[in-house]
Amino acid sequence: MNCSALLCLMLMLVQLWPCSPSTQNCSAQNTDQSFTAVQRVKCGWVREPLFATEEQTSMVPVYVGQLKSDLDKQDGNLKYILTGEGAGSIFIIDENNGKIYVTQKLDREKKPFYTLRTQAINRNTQLPVEPESEFIIKVRDVNDHEPQFLDGPYVATVPEMSPEGTSVTQVTATDGDDPSYGNSARLLYSLIQGQPYFSVEPKTGVIRMASQMDRETKDQYLVIIQAKDMVGQAGAFSATATVTINLSDINDNPPKFQQRLYYMNVSEEAPVGTTVGKVFAEDSDIGQNAAMNYFIEGDSSDVFDIITNNETQEGIILLKKRVDYESKRRYSIQAKVVNRYIDERFLKEGPFEDKTIVKINVEDADEPPVFTLENYVMEIAEAAVSGSLVGVVTARDPDNDDSPVRYSIVHGMHLQRLFSINEHNGTIITTKPLDREIASWHNITVTATETKNPEKISEANVYIQVLDVNDHAPEFPKYYETFVCENAVSGQLIQSISAVDQDDSAEGHHFYFSLAQEATNNSRFTVKDNQDNTAGIFTAKSGFRRQEQFSFYLPILILDNGTPPLTSTNTLTITVCDCDTEVNTFYCRYGAFMYAMGLSTEALVAVLACILILLVFFLAIVAIRQQRKKSPFLEKMEEFRENIVRYDDEGGGEEDTEAFDISALRTRTVMRMHKPRKKVTTEIHSLYRQSLQVGPDSTIFRQFISEKLEEANTDPSAPPYDSLQTYAFEGTGSLAGSLSSLGSNMSDVDQSYDYLTDWGPHFKQLAGMYTSHRSVGD
Repeated sequence: MNCSALLCLMLMLVQLWPCSPSTQNCSAQNTDQSFTAVQRVKCGWVREPLFATEEQTSMVPVYVGQLKSDLDKQDGNLKYILTGEGAGSIFIIDENNGKIYVTQKLDREKKPFYTLRTQAINRNTQLPVEPESEFIIKVRDVNDHEPQFLDGPYVATVPEMSPEGTSVTQVTATDGDDPSYGNSARLLYSLIQGQPYFSVEPKTGVIRMASQMDRETKDQYLVIIQAKDMVGQAGAFSATATVTINLSDINDNPPKFQQRLYYMNVSEEAPVGTTVGKVFAEDSDIGQNAAMNYFIEGDSSDVFDIITNNETQEGIILLKKRVDYESKRRYSIQAKVVNRYIDERFLKEGPFEDKTIVKINVEDADEPPVFTLENYVMEIAEAAVSGSLVGVVTARDPDNDDSPVRYSIVHGMHLQRLFSINEHNGTIITTKPLDREIASWHNITVTATETKNPEKISEANVYIQVLDVNDHAPEFPKYYETFVCENAVSGQLIQSISAVDQDDSAEGHHFYFSLAQEATNNSRFTVKDNQDNTAGIFTAKSGFRRQEQFSFYLPILILDNGTPPLTSTNTLTITVCDCDTEVNTFYCRYGAFMYAMGLSTEALVAVLACILILLVFFLAIVAIRQQRKKSPFLEKMEEFRENIVRYDDEGGGEEDTEAFDISALRTRTVMRMHKPRKKVTTEIHSLYRQSLQVGPDSTIFRQFISEKLEEANTDPSAPPYDSLQTYAFEGTGSLAGSLSSLGSNMSDVDQSYDYLTDWGPHFKQLAGMYTSHRSVGD
């Protein structure tokens, strides 16, 4: 079996380099075993570029290597042929001796190797003497590319005070040369600018902290990194990159007050929540590391408060409780500020807080009178006479001069004033008797005004409770409808009753029920007190007769447990019913009503019957009168009204020819026998414009009516003879005027309808109707 030799041709620097033993000699046998050949391969290296400058466009062919067949007898019978990538253009072969040359500049970064094929053929027969052989030419790299920082410029951030050796960022440069051969692509990083704060690892390009740095001193650094190929040897290419390194803030600085002592003033008139002043602490940190909270220490925290303005980081001192110049004129408070977020790594350097003293002076002011109480609660019994004492309110001027005070009551919207006050001593009395059942509480507002300065006014609320007095007797809570059957037996319960009282009772109401004295001896009913504020009404005898007595009035005495106790007499009406087993309430009510009216059932039925007859008679008279009001003309119209075909469509006059399809008013027969609608109207319109007035006597009008009459007579599908025919004739808006009498200034008396008799038997009834109508009008 033939073995094709692999020609390994490498670009050389100075001398040829031998190939590996496996590629120096190879013997192979052809598949058809026609001949046996051994190929010898010479391998060499050639340097890139092959000429001095890359701008040259042509060059002298440079020897690369030689391909030689074992069958070559050096007699010129063999011819060498080169094919494959770049054959004939980049690489050429001497067909006599097999020497290969390169004719162009090679660039490894564009194409690192070429695959070629060669073959030896007989010049005479042009037949190959050996199988085709494939080999590879590799382009050896040279340092012709500079390093590049593709991701620059770089920006990095590292926390301030980071320890030495902390990684900041990594920069990476690339080189287009071959990294697998020589040192052309081997890069070395160095620091050109940035010492002594930063360092860079030569092989990796990692930038690290070389010392601790404080952001408050300097927060940004500019570092320049250089990358050299050829491991930094002489003649190497280099590139630089700029790295901007920012120091991020950490909380390594405590807050500090700007002043050790603050002075502030506040008026005694200032309301709660008034801003007294502001304090401010500085913090060299930024962001949340500079956030702080303010506090007040000591006993003054119940009078003053301090809050933090999160935007300005100021401490705002507020008035938490009203101050009084006469009681205390000066306050000294201690304010403290603390960082909101503390980094425990720096606690060993000291607490992250600070303190200061704030002295606050209270300013005197003319204050309004002050009541001894903010709210007064007083009591008075109801039914107390006018002028009764309710209570006393007291106010004084808190200032040193102790100005006199004048009292008054704010009466609001009440029309009736129930109380008055002594303007000198604040005594409140009643002006009218009070009723607890109407109002159990009264709320009034009392004002106190300085006599020397009427603008200084203060108010106090007075709540007056009206105490209950037993001045209302108990009574039935509702009206009881009580019924008893005629056949009721003795001792039968017919009604349960209770009572209510408008008064209040501290121990709870308790009512006692009994028959009034006047009904005790001669009563057919008894009352049984259930001792639970209810009572039962029972029959004392058996048998009742409606004819003898229809109802009974039972006086019931109710006593309460008030002081003093009050009684009332309430009458219970008991109606006798005619019932078998149980009481029919509706029937009993009906009977009671009839009894009260003095009417029997038969009499009531007779009265209702008379009323019904009168109503029917009245309706009949109204119907007859409505029937007589109908017009004779309307009666005639009723004969053919059922056959009227009505079209609720209105034209726009002579100029309107597109408002609707007038052919809908014509029969299909006429449409087939006569001219189209548009031509007829065009002809009529041309005639109409010749005259300003066209009436029933006009020739044009008669011609139009004659045509329509002929259409109706010849059309088998036309309406019946006794119908109203609608004609497609222009109405209001045309020069001919309207055919309708609606809106006309002329009455039927001024018009003559005698010509209707000439229209034939189809219009006989219409002619007779208009002729007779005119005679009646005359």
